[in-house]
Amino acid sequence: MKNDITDLFGIEFPIFAFSHCRDVVAAVSKAGGMGVLGAVAHSDEQLEIDLNWIEQEIGDLPYGVDLIIPAKYLGDDEGGYSSEQIQQLIPPEHRAFLEDILARYGVPETADDGGGLMNDGDATFSMNRAAPQLEIALAHKAKFLVNALGPPPKHMVDRVKEEGRLVGALAGKAQHAQRHVNAGVDVIIAQGSEAGGHTGEIGTMVLIPEVVDAVGDTPVLAAGGIGRGRQMAASMALGAQGIWCGSVWLTTEEAETLPAVKEKFLAATSSDTIRSRSRTGKHARMLKSAWTDEWENPETPAPLGMPMQPMLIDEAIRRIDRAAHVQGSGAEKLANYFVGQIVGDMNKTKPARQVVLDIVDEFIDATQSLAHQLDS
Repeated sequence: MKNDITDLFGIEFPIFAFSHCRDVVAAVSKAGGMGVLGAVAHSDEQLEIDLNWIEQEIGDLPYGVDLIIPAKYLGDDEGGYSSEQIQQLIPPEHRAFLEDILARYGVPETADDGGGLMNDGDATFSMNRAAPQLEIALAHKAKFLVNALGPPPKHMVDRVKEEGRLVGALAGKAQHAQRHVNAGVDVIIAQGSEAGGHTGEIGTMVLIPEVVDAVGDTPVLAAGGIGRGRQMAASMALGAQGIWCGSVWLTTEEAETLPAVKEKFLAATSSDTIRSRSRTGKHARMLKSAWTDEWENPETPAPLGMPMQPMLIDEAIRRIDRAAHVQGSGAEKLANYFVGQIVGDMNKTKPARQVVLDIVDEFIDATQSLAHQLDS
């Protein structure tokens, strides 16, 4: 395949794989697409380790790094509050509600492993936290630096451009995409409501042409409910020059998805997801579970904003994940993760490379079928 995106990044297929798993990132880049590592949960040390590993695996093939710097967050005028400051702002009733959930579902207490969001000085989802990650990525060969929430800050755009790399940003509305272009973004990822993780309310079929029309010559990647070749063909027909997929890699052989959650994904239908604020404080699509049911109950405390909600629940999520392997347990019932509506098609575990090739094969079949209809 050949278009502006393949030329821009030097890749064979305009298929971008967002994943927190370095094995997926490497596998997709080696298959002719482009892996993009989600860095938000990485410590600085682990990010260094993973980027070194990726580069050893893929050589000079391109890859990207995805950061999360929301446009608005606590202490944004100072780059973000510290973890300790945020902990002091969390209301006691939210702590009590969370402890009640864990008690009612019998989630066992476990020794703190020293990981998670509460052990770094700067809180996650802030410029202070993302700035060192940006510099680590730029010290490596990452070709594409993406901000997943809002327009990239000027500092991020300037640093990336100084190093001769490319900047991307996700957009859920045409207006957001225009702001990104004005901020100097090179590639827009138009993400519809069907997507896993943070997403707006506009469906992909409506959003893509709106964004394409709004940003002129800036190339657009389509995201949201995309994991098959026919969906890629539809996206390209709507004006996108490639696709950005996240959920579809969660059930691959390389994925580090929690086994209990992977089993839920494999059994889920496209109706088994919900946009919930229960994990990050912003609306994000995830698998329905007892966890989302508890936080959606109008009689209980509403989720806090970002970054207070993730700081509140961080240790609880790790406790749930450690105990979720026990079949029928309360922890298994609570366990969930971010995933899009494409989960209904994620019913078989495959190597990530095979997912790429399956998308390409189905894309070719779909486009040839359309061409045949034009000829007949």
